[in-house]
Amino acid sequence: MSDPLYIRRGFGLRDQIAPQVETEYGSELLGRMRANHNRLEEAGLTVVVAEALGFCYGVDRAVDLAYETRARFPERRLFLTAQIIHNPHVNRRLEAMGIRFLEGDYRQLTSADVVIIPAFGVPEETLTRLRATGCLLVDTTCGSVINVWRNVERNARDGFTTVIHGKLHHEETRATSSRAIHGGGGHFVVVRDLSEARVVAATLRGELDPAAFMAALGPACSPGFDPGGDLGRIGLANQTTMLASQSLQIARCLEEAMAVRYGAELGDHFRAFDTICGATEERQQAVLKLVEGERPDLMVVVGGFNSSNTGHLAEIAAHHCSTFHIEEAADLLSRDRIRYKPPGGAPVEEQRPWLPERPATVGLTAGASTPGVKIGEVIGRLFALAQSGGEARPHGR
Repeated sequence: MSDPLYIRRGFGLRDQIAPQVETEYGSELLGRMRANHNRLEEAGLTVVVAEALGFCYGVDRAVDLAYETRARFPERRLFLTAQIIHNPHVNRRLEAMGIRFLEGDYRQLTSADVVIIPAFGVPEETLTRLRATGCLLVDTTCGSVINVWRNVERNARDGFTTVIHGKLHHEETRATSSRAIHGGGGHFVVVRDLSEARVVAATLRGELDPAAFMAALGPACSPGFDPGGDLGRIGLANQTTMLASQSLQIARCLEEAMAVRYGAELGDHFRAFDTICGATEERQQAVLKLVEGERPDLMVVVGGFNSSNTGHLAEIAAHHCSTFHIEEAADLLSRDRIRYKPPGGAPVEEQRPWLPERPATVGLTAGASTPGVKIGEVIGRLFALAQSGGEARPHGR
């Protein structure tokens, strides 16, 4: 039976809100480049964009559903539990439409309110608290994330501890890990990278005792986690925006450790599901194809500084050429100064100089939460800086 207070499929208003969404997030300049084999050359500067970049289907759906909700309830109070996606432009725009952020304060909610759940989803306990208020819930959780939850819940029901490749404090990972507990009373441990996965592997092989395991990964484990008993059967899952290549490395690392421990009976103790989002993997493959095929002088990666998938695109590109992860065109301060976030989680900094002398080729990609309008503004800014020698002038969006 459908729940009248829980909406996932929208309100049938997509055609109504589509012109507004296209006006606010589309880019004519990016469209021109798409029609010109993803490249544009002017005054000795060539900009080449990745074949796959920008908004993915999950983000498109989340943004459309937020706009539909505002159109359906123009007079009601609308809230978001957190950022709908990790892009400052999109979140500022929703705030301008009168959609407020709850920031954990559920006491203010009444049954007359509408709460939008972000594309990352929310922990099970948060969903329970929201339902108790009697408000209308509009759930924009990405289908790829929900697919991960199903695997995690299945692991818990079958007595498998879930090892989650993800960032411990990321909204999606917190939502996913909660499903291990509430979906069947199971356990989880979150590993951020291969080095943390090796701690789990060493414990499985008997090379690391439980106390050492907990010293290394205790804060990333479910309450009451017992390395001696809870690692006997493990299943893997991923935050959907992680590096696909690293997820495969982690799977191999743990599978080999489990084979040492259990030998031929491995199948009863180990599960691995590829839960990296298809759009995330597509964008990672596209940036790799760009840097290997075009060999640009530098890469510009556009997206929120707190965007996991954008950060991983920058990491991939940085292995091949100078790479600058920026949030928007305003971060291109001048020909000689750029504000950017170095790959690997370092703080935002400035660099000078950064834009090479012409002729030059700049590769460009953008995270799955980056709207076309922001990509177009960056492209326009690049050409304006190249042509002006420092003072930017408008070049389109």
